[in-house]
Amino acid sequence: MKAISGGVTAAHGFSAAGVHCGIRKNKTKKDLALILSDVQAAAACVYTKNLVKGAPIYVTKAHVADGYARAVLCNSGNANTCNADGVEVAEKMCAMVAAQSELGLTVEDCIIASTGVIGQPLPLEPIAAGVPELAKALCAGDEGSNAAAEAIMTTDTVKKEIAFEFTVGGKTCRIGGIAKGSGMIHPNMATMLVFVTSDVAIAPALLQAALSADIKDSFNMVSVDGDTSTNDMVSVLCNGMAGNETITDAESADYKAFCEALAAVTTYLCRMIAADGEGATKLLQCEVTGAADKDTARVVAKSVICSSLVKAAMFGADANWGRILCAIGYSGADVDITKIDVSFASAAGTIPVCKDGAGIEFSEEFAKQILLEKEIRMLVSLNSGDAEAIAWGCDLTYDYVKINGDYRT
Repeated sequence: MKAISGGVTAAHGFSAAGVHCGIRKNKTKKDLALILSDVQAAAACVYTKNLVKGAPIYVTKAHVADGYARAVLCNSGNANTCNADGVEVAEKMCAMVAAQSELGLTVEDCIIASTGVIGQPLPLEPIAAGVPELAKALCAGDEGSNAAAEAIMTTDTVKKEIAFEFTVGGKTCRIGGIAKGSGMIHPNMATMLVFVTSDVAIAPALLQAALSADIKDSFNMVSVDGDTSTNDMVSVLCNGMAGNETITDAESADYKAFCEALAAVTTYLCRMIAADGEGATKLLQCEVTGAADKDTARVVAKSVICSSLVKAAMFGADANWGRILCAIGYSGADVDITKIDVSFASAAGTIPVCKDGAGIEFSEEFAKQILLEKEIRMLVSLNSGDAEAIAWGCDLTYDYVKINGDYRT
C-alpha cells in the first residue's frame, strides 16, 4: 500500500467539485461540494447517535437503504438541523442535482450532508443557483478533490484529504477520502463529515460491515471537546471500476486487504481532525497497551483523551501524570490501578513518570521539553493482558473558548 495524491478523485470513475453559492456571506469561502461516481456504487454510511439529528441524515438513510448511491452533495455554513422543513429542503437539494441531465442521476442516487450552524433556516435559492455551476466544475483531477475538501470546511484551518493505492485480487485499486471537523467533535458512531471513495468492487453488505467495524478504532476514538455533533456522518462509495472480482467473503484475503486500506484512510483523517481541533496547538495520542480486552483498552484511551484537565496540562507542557490516572479511574473500566505505568513521548524523547500506579522521580525539565512538541504520545500500560487501543485528541487552549464564544456571529 502506498500513499498517492487525489483524495476522493484518486479512485477511477470519481470526480468532485466545490463552489461558493452564497450560503456563506464570505464570498472567498466555498460552501457547496459534489462528489460523483460515473457508475452506480455500493454505499455504506454511519451516523451520529445524538437524538437531535440533522435532516440530511434522515434523507441519506432512506436513499442508501438499497445499498447503492452515486453522488454526495454537501453544503457548509448551515447544518439544516432543527428546521421544520429540513427534510423537504434536503430532498429538494438532491432533486436539484438530479435535475442536471448531464449527470444522469435520480434523486435516490444522492447522499446529502450539511454542516454549520444549528437551528437556522437553510435557503434553497443560493443552492439552486450554485448546483449547475457545481455540475460543470466536476473534475477527476486533484483540483476536484481539493475544491470539495475546501467547500465542506467550517472552522477547519486546513483541508483534510488522503488517498492510497493497494492491491485486491491482482488488481490495482485506489481509495481516498476527505473530511471536515474541528469542533463539536466527540463521535459516537463516526465523526463530523467524512466522505470516502474507492474503485474496489465489494458487496454493499460487506462494505457496511467493514465501515461499521472500522469506526470502532478510528472515528469513535477521536475527541476534541466532548460534544457529539447532530450531523456526524461517514459515507463510503465503492464503484467497482478497478475490475477486481466482487468481494463477497468476509474471511477472504481480498476483504482483509480492503479493510486495511480503509483503515489507512480513516486513521490518517482521524489524526488530521484531532490536530486541527479548534484552537489546538498540539495533537495528542493516547496509546493503551496491556489491557485485559479490547473494550477496556478503548474506554481507557478515550477517557484520557477526553479529560479537560489532561488536555489543559498538555497545553501548558505540564507533566501532570496524576490527571491521566484520574481519568482512568473514573472511566468505568475494570482495571487494577496498582499495575498502571505511564510515560510521555514525542520527537524529543520518552520519559516514564508513573510506575505501578505511583509516581517516580523524573526530570521536570526533560518532561517539559518533550511536551513542548507539536505531537504528544501518552503511553499507558495496564499490565493486565494483551489488548491495546489508540485515541486521538488535542490540547485545550484559550482560543477554543474564543472561537466558540461567538460561533454564530
